[in-house]
Amino acid sequence: MAPHVTTADVSNVSTNDNYPEQPFRIGADSGKSATSMTVVRRNGSTAPFDTSRIAIAITKAFIAVEGDSAGTSSRLRALVVELTEQVASTLQQRYGVERHVNLEDVQDQVELALMRGGHAKVARSYILYREEHRRSREERLLSEHSGEAVVEATLTVVLADGSRIPLDKARLRTIIDEACEGLTDVNPGAVYAGTSSNLYDGISAKELGLAPIMAARAMVETEPNYSFVASRLLNDTLRTEALTYLAGTPRQASAKDMEQIYPTYLTDYINQGIKLGQLDPLLAEFDLTRLGQAIDSERDGQFTFLGLQTLYDRYFIHHRETRYELPQAFFMRVAMGLALREVQREERAIEFYQLLSSFDFMCSTPTLFNAGTTRPQLSSCFLTTVADDLDDIFQSIKNNALLAKFSGGLGNDWTPVRGIGAHIKGTNGSSSGVVPFLKIANDTAVAVNQGGKRKGAVCAYLETWHIDVEEFLDLRKNTGDERRRTHDMNTANWVPDEFMRRVESDGVWTLFSPDEVPDLHDTYGLAFSAKYAEYEAKAARGEMTVFRQIKAVDLWRRMLTMLFETGHPWITFKDPCNLRSPQQHVGVVHSSNLCTEITLNTSKDETAVCNLGSVNLAAHTTSAGLDVERLRRTVTTAVRMLDNVIDINMYTIPSARKSNLQHRPVGLGLMGFADSLYNLGIAYASDAAVEFADTSMEQLSYFAIEASSDLAAERGRYGSFEGSLWSKGILPIDSVEILREHRGGDLDQDNTKRLDWDTLRTKVKNQGMRNSNVMAIAPTATISNIIGVAQSIEPTYRNLFVKSNMSGDFTVVNEHLVRVLKARGLWDEVMVADLKYFDGSLWPIDRIPADIKEMFSTAFEIEGSWLIKAASRRQKWIDQAQSLNLYVAQPNGRKLDEIYRMAWHTGCKTTYYLRSTSATHVEKSTLVGTDGKLNAVQATSAPQQQPVASAVMPAAIQQVEAAPTAVTPAAAAAPTPSMMDVEFTPGGLAGSDVLACSIENPECEACQ
Repeated sequence: MAPHVTTADVSNVSTNDNYPEQPFRIGADSGKSATSMTVVRRNGSTAPFDTSRIAIAITKAFIAVEGDSAGTSSRLRALVVELTEQVASTLQQRYGVERHVNLEDVQDQVELALMRGGHAKVARSYILYREEHRRSREERLLSEHSGEAVVEATLTVVLADGSRIPLDKARLRTIIDEACEGLTDVNPGAVYAGTSSNLYDGISAKELGLAPIMAARAMVETEPNYSFVASRLLNDTLRTEALTYLAGTPRQASAKDMEQIYPTYLTDYINQGIKLGQLDPLLAEFDLTRLGQAIDSERDGQFTFLGLQTLYDRYFIHHRETRYELPQAFFMRVAMGLALREVQREERAIEFYQLLSSFDFMCSTPTLFNAGTTRPQLSSCFLTTVADDLDDIFQSIKNNALLAKFSGGLGNDWTPVRGIGAHIKGTNGSSSGVVPFLKIANDTAVAVNQGGKRKGAVCAYLETWHIDVEEFLDLRKNTGDERRRTHDMNTANWVPDEFMRRVESDGVWTLFSPDEVPDLHDTYGLAFSAKYAEYEAKAARGEMTVFRQIKAVDLWRRMLTMLFETGHPWITFKDPCNLRSPQQHVGVVHSSNLCTEITLNTSKDETAVCNLGSVNLAAHTTSAGLDVERLRRTVTTAVRMLDNVIDINMYTIPSARKSNLQHRPVGLGLMGFADSLYNLGIAYASDAAVEFADTSMEQLSYFAIEASSDLAAERGRYGSFEGSLWSKGILPIDSVEILREHRGGDLDQDNTKRLDWDTLRTKVKNQGMRNSNVMAIAPTATISNIIGVAQSIEPTYRNLFVKSNMSGDFTVVNEHLVRVLKARGLWDEVMVADLKYFDGSLWPIDRIPADIKEMFSTAFEIEGSWLIKAASRRQKWIDQAQSLNLYVAQPNGRKLDEIYRMAWHTGCKTTYYLRSTSATHVEKSTLVGTDGKLNAVQATSAPQQQPVASAVMPAAIQQVEAAPTAVTPAAAAAPTPSMMDVEFTPGGLAGSDVLACSIENPECEACQ
């Protein structure tokens, strides 16, 4: 290991030890900065910003690693000048020329410059040096002050009105002690010391509130529990903000105080919300005293920093940017909003509150946004079919705007719109096709931004036989005619089984305009194949006007190429969505939704609506296995809550109301699947994980169907129940055989069952179902952030990274990994530095045992086939679909071909984003000071560092190749359908790390 740096801190470096005779000159500066920027020392005092001290610190860091001779090297002199200029420039850009900059931030930038420059050993040594001195300072300060907060006695705080008051050291100590209470491996003294380094005389009250938060979150990378500390400190500022607003005078409260305050606060909060016209006046009719007493104030302490910051920024009700809704009031408001029409509404409100605030289950974002408000648009997803009529096209675009206004995600079926060259009877002209209208729909989604909370989001679907499909594939390209590009709208292929069979047989595929083949849109399965062959025969006889024939494999290859290059269109399968739909008797599934998990019927007159929520599977899983009874209780209550949404919901268009009340579909999903595997000690890429995906989804499916049937006995069946698969005793697990039959037995989907399904079939036939559809696994992009678990069914993205969303940048470290490494004595500062350097991958780190590496393999280290195997097992239990992201570290034509054919062969209904590794990764320098919207220092990308190949590393990690050229349709030609050996450019997915749902893209949190 490299020796530690042995110099003093940056602010105390001597100018005559091992320092070149001529001073470094940074630009026109001869040492002291020409600006008036000042550095705030740890004791609160300030000093002029001095670039020579930065140069000295960098020089000494190199000397500590490379030896004394490095100090006289001309190479090093030039390098130090370059690095120092980078540090100084970055600090001046971020803080301005007349601002205070903290000493720790200066040191952070030194580390950042070293790591960006590829000087990993020097940076690593510097990190260890800083950690040693940080610990020694804490020990010294705690010893000298007997645990008292280390702050200057003379410091004053400037209030909003400009007046000054003495800093209240006692309260600062209280809130920090409270924030650390009950958490292991956190040190209040460390937070005290970090806070003191951010204090100065005349600090504003707002900055004082941020100081301990910044101190705590800076340590998240070394101890995940500091995320809870930072959250609790943020909650203190929120309490002050909310209580002061409601009281009309300054008011503060500790976490312990809230046990007494919450009951009376709830009444004040509800009354104020009603007065402002933000909350439904019906909330005042509840027994607020009883509900207030049911609030569990201790649950304020269970948020991670990312979770609470997300709620603060986007969910809590505010008036003119002042938040007056506290976390438990937020959950109670949602619970009350969903219990408005319950007979025993207080009992149900408390039941719903307990479920939400315990993090066992979470409603989707629209429900959290709007429940209990004066505009309760609570539904998550809307699906529409656009008819081949100019009036209906523009009515559909208007409907998109109305539906998106209050946080709905949209899926549009555009297949009926005639293609390019088709005859237009009214004008006796030729059609320009579907693409120009898609451009308008794209711009509408951008314009309607859901009240500034998030961008409107829509996905356009087109069947693979549509004459415009090749132009449709190009919609997201960055080249070509901008009038025929939709850079903001998602797109998806709606693929019939017949096309996949033609691909496998190297057959011909014929493209048609829908005005000449109108019944193809409403046909699926073997009936589609027969009808399609009839139209091909007509075309061969010259009886069709607009058609074109191509090789199916060539179109398939182009579909995969564009999916790689642009991230769109996604691949979704028409026939399994329809053949397994419980509602075949009353319509056709023409598309999925924005996130590809909803599969409901649509038509010109019917807009499908789905109401989502997700079970936190991790909360129901321990090392002993799945807590089945707890899961049953959770699912039973959750289905009731989702059913209530349908009746309470505000519908912005009549066709949505009609459809939702008639069919009453809901979509119960799950999140925290990866966390559950960690709890069980199971690696994601294993047969045991596939088995757990199967058994856990079977339990959830059983309880969800049972709960909906029991609701039918209590409240009545949904309107279109008779004739459905449910009414025939055909459950989702049974419908797998329908798909198998239509594929002539060519379906590689397991059909093992473990529970007493015969009893449930009888119950469903006798009692009916309250909901036409019950299950769908959504991405849970934001709600999983709120409760602090892995989203949906996703594998771990990275074990240590900076996550970006609309609330800022946040350090995310795999707490399960940290727990295991601590148990093995492997968690230390060197491990943190190594995780940063290797982008959160464990495989290149020699001292980590192989079993841990297997357990904590990240998304790009897991073969995509494992994700598909698990998805196939889940899909057999689900009446709708699941958002299935696929990860490929080094994509090529053959690999993509194999993955998507496997998804089809194993009965998956839909897939979502395809993700490949990108050319840039998360910053490899210290993550201290790079997380959170509150900090001025933001994370930036650094050149990718390829890990060293290892005999035990996954093949995806071992591939270190020169970047090949992206495939083009012409170059993609292959001798047989299976020979697609074309290499793609790494990162060709247009910066694919920001394409997957909400992992790093602030604007992709559309569904949940």
